[in-house]
Amino acid sequence: MSLTVVGSIAFDAVTTPFGTREKMLGGAAVHFSLASSFFTDVRVVGPVGDDFGEAEYAVLRTRGTNTDDVEHVPGGETFFWRAHYEYDLNTAHTDDTRLGVFGTFEPKLSQESKDADVLFLANIQPDVQRGVREQSNARFVALDSMNLWIETAKDSLIKTIETVDCVLLNDAEIRQLTGKANLVQAAREIRALGPRVVVAKQGEYGAALLTDEGFFGLPAYPLETVNDPTGAGDSFAGGFVGYLAAHGGDDLSHQTLCRAMAYGTAIASYNVEEFGTERVARLTREEVTERVGELQRITHFVDAPVALRA
Repeated sequence: MSLTVVGSIAFDAVTTPFGTREKMLGGAAVHFSLASSFFTDVRVVGPVGDDFGEAEYAVLRTRGTNTDDVEHVPGGETFFWRAHYEYDLNTAHTDDTRLGVFGTFEPKLSQESKDADVLFLANIQPDVQRGVREQSNARFVALDSMNLWIETAKDSLIKTIETVDCVLLNDAEIRQLTGKANLVQAAREIRALGPRVVVAKQGEYGAALLTDEGFFGLPAYPLETVNDPTGAGDSFAGGFVGYLAAHGGDDLSHQTLCRAMAYGTAIASYNVEEFGTERVARLTREEVTERVGELQRITHFVDAPVALRA
């Protein structure tokens, strides 16, 4: 099965309490591709400038990701983002953003990208996302977004959400979009717009899933070493959507979605152990399988009822 992802390809400069990187490969499409490529053939669509070289392409092509639809814009610079984190690694403080060639990005999908079974619309302007959706013949489409678009283009975002099968947002964004304080109620309101699946990303606390068949929550994998959370949400999305793509995007049973959550969680946990793409670029399928097994072990229990007191 095949998967197309459309989104940002970037250079990041990040400082956390545990280290600094002045220029590392990043962007939603990059982190998503590295994670999803464990499961299926991936085609990535995004713009880069003259500063994007063979070393960066080599990382992006890890596990065979197809870069034919990466658009090189002559004379331009690749999207750049600088941020720092304090000890609360759930919050990135943006220090500088230079859109470069991403600022005028108009996605152009080859026929192969249009015909992919699964499409992931990474965090870009909702009108652009909807334009890509209209080009695609995908059977299953998932979408990510952010607070900026909820604040500045809410009507357009809702219109785009109505055209997709799955929405992945963090819990604060789900509440902001719907105006509902209760996460379950908020997710149900998004599902009423059309998507069959809503996933709430909850950072270090894990993720939650809401479908017709009910609710499922999974904690983040417990780690002793966390250096950089940049790209963790996109890595989770890549594992989650990639697992579904391996099933053709057709099997949306509750159990399949729960297993997809586990694979997304496992890959995201490796992402944060080092900076940027450093860890996931050399991650092996054996390591992913092992961590999914550990997640299963630490989240499973057998009920042994006792006589409850009145």
